[in-house]
Amino acid sequence: MNSSSSSSYYSNGNGISSNTLLGRCLGDILNVIKPLDGDVTARYTVINDLRAVVQSIPSLRDAGATVEPFGSFVSNLYTRWGDLDISIEIPCGELVSTMVKNKKQKFLKQITKALHKRGMVRNLQLILQARVPLLIYETNLQNISCDISVSNLLGQIKSKLFLWLTGIDGRFRDMILLIKEWAKAQQINDPKNGTLNSYSLCLLVIFHLQTCEPAIFPPLEDIYPGNVGRDLTGSRLTAERTIHDTCTANIEIFKRNSSRNLNQSSLPELFISFFEKFSRISMLASEYTICTYTGGWEYKRNNVKWTKDYPLLIEDPFEQPDNAARAVSMNQLPRISEAFEKTHRSLVSSYQNRNSVIYALVGRRVSSQLIPSHSTPTFINRGATDFPSPPRATPPSQNQFYSRTNGTYSAPSVTIGRPMAATTHFQSQQQRWEPKTTR
Repeated sequence: MNSSSSSSYYSNGNGISSNTLLGRCLGDILNVIKPLDGDVTARYTVINDLRAVVQSIPSLRDAGATVEPFGSFVSNLYTRWGDLDISIEIPCGELVSTMVKNKKQKFLKQITKALHKRGMVRNLQLILQARVPLLIYETNLQNISCDISVSNLLGQIKSKLFLWLTGIDGRFRDMILLIKEWAKAQQINDPKNGTLNSYSLCLLVIFHLQTCEPAIFPPLEDIYPGNVGRDLTGSRLTAERTIHDTCTANIEIFKRNSSRNLNQSSLPELFISFFEKFSRISMLASEYTICTYTGGWEYKRNNVKWTKDYPLLIEDPFEQPDNAARAVSMNQLPRISEAFEKTHRSLVSSYQNRNSVIYALVGRRVSSQLIPSHSTPTFINRGATDFPSPPRATPPSQNQFYSRTNGTYSAPSVTIGRPMAATTHFQSQQQRWEPKTTR
């Protein structure tokens, strides 16, 4: 299924189709937040303007620096107001660049000075001590927020991996766009303030599509059974080609697998079950790690991979065992969980109309385009006891746990320069979901 239109999504006949109130609301929201041709053109203009700035800096021009977009723009998972991620790539001959941090900081300072001189942007911020040094600014053209880094090849590869995943199922992109917009409205999409970054939100959506029944996505180790962060070494061309060939071949194998059951849930059904699944994320996070690499919840206890006790651990499937949600703070985690639970309770309530659904899912920027200005929120407040009790998300069942030590599946190692045999990567569902025997 390649269509991204919500009206074309499956419905099982007994569930919530796209013709329901929620389905119509989601379709209306998507029509507002999906980029238009002008949004795409504006981003390319910003990229070209930055190229001119980089070429005006002698040290970068002499080094052969290039300007490469990545992130949600490249993966086509951005909304009309999404940030634009750009990497200033410094060639290192034929090898993958391994530039030291202080040199990246130096180049970012030079770019900041050049941008100041040209007066093209505003609100420049240099964040030099971050794990990945950043220059952040807003453009005068369409107020696009830009995050500039240096030699961020890993970020570019991750973006392409997400783009390749969009080819598996059209519901993935729409879920990402809707969840991002919802998280911004709930003010839980701000890692600087201890909440979720957009990358973590994308991983939560992938995890949901892996753990719904039947699964829509496979474990990501079936797509790339290695560690992208470690495999990006040596010849850049060879490393990138190996990752590309392996991923695209395995995605095609998964899509052509005629023996797998197709998930026919409508977009609204997947949307509701997403909030149900993570409505108790605060409680589950104390014991479990969310692992899109293995496609299941994994026990944190006694696992030597995760030596630091994070409030929330969402493993980066391309840099295991790094935590993509490392910025989430202990005091913000309950608020994140509450946002999921409150939204789920609202969506399954019988006391809702179009306005109340839209106000629950998006902020003023979107709702103002969907609800007439003379309208007011029409929430029906009948007291907590008058709302139907929503179904609770059950704890992860044993068949959702993958055993690296006791399971029958083991991912082959990756040898850079020699494409892996794609036909060996998939196992039966019974093999893939071996239960944990110890905690």
